[in-house]
Amino acid sequence: MIIESRREVQRSTTALLATSLRPEQWTKNLLLFAGLLFGGRLLELDAVITAMAGFAIFSALSGATYLLNDIWDREADRRHPLKQTRPIASGQLDISTGAWSAAILIAGAIGAAWLLSPRLAGIAAASVGLLFFYSTTLKHVVIVDVLAIAGGFVLRAVAGAVAVEVPIGSWLLVCTTLLALFLALSKRRHELVLLGEDASRHRPSLEHYSPYLLDQMIAVVTASTLIAYTVFATSADTAQRLGTSRLAFTVPFVLYGIFRYLYLVHQRLGGGSPAEMLLTDRPLLLCVALWAWAVMLLMYSPVGR
Repeated sequence: MIIESRREVQRSTTALLATSLRPEQWTKNLLLFAGLLFGGRLLELDAVITAMAGFAIFSALSGATYLLNDIWDREADRRHPLKQTRPIASGQLDISTGAWSAAILIAGAIGAAWLLSPRLAGIAAASVGLLFFYSTTLKHVVIVDVLAIAGGFVLRAVAGAVAVEVPIGSWLLVCTTLLALFLALSKRRHELVLLGEDASRHRPSLEHYSPYLLDQMIAVVTASTLIAYTVFATSADTAQRLGTSRLAFTVPFVLYGIFRYLYLVHQRLGGGSPAEMLLTDRPLLLCVALWAWAVMLLMYSPVGR
């Protein structure tokens, strides 16, 4: 009976840890494959395996940082209508267990990254450092908070390029930054609308935002994202470097994807979790899949020549 009870507790702790790692959020790390795709190495098995290893490393780091963030934010999360059920906020998962698990994951992930490339390990460490400063300081500073989130996305894109040893394109960084800002600002808007008058109690920086201000910022970033991607897709430099002059055919997918996301934010009150929206909204998921398929077709087949 005692052995069975211990096993039950172990299973329960394991399940709670798995929930706190938020594997549904790991889709953000798909950005690591951007270097593989746009670097022209998608058909090379060794590069694919390396990119997958990088994805696993950053997924482990993401899970660890979510654990640490839940520990730091546990008091505020207990007042949040959605986050109060998280294992640490609800008291189901012991804080020390979460902290030790996060430390082991971070050490293991950075060690694995070092085996692939010291540069990749440096980027992984920088990612953890950015999250630390974000969770403790930066998320309380208006505007800087969303820029820090965007920085995390950029580090993922850079890590993907470094992992497979391809040049880090300036357009990749620009488009990634703008798209990340679009998602971060939409998330802030969702939080502001959801929490209402209690928004500033949960996140102090929300006191300095308003739906109107965020809508203005989102409009600027939306236009900038579309323009940046269109220029990238139609430029002669892109055609020469990627071997196709027809990436302009992928612009409609980007247009629809952004417009669909805005629709979900404004008409369905979404935006709180970009990863969840991607996985649950079929039109959005189909759009992203078709965009990726179109890019691969144009870059890696005679169709794009």
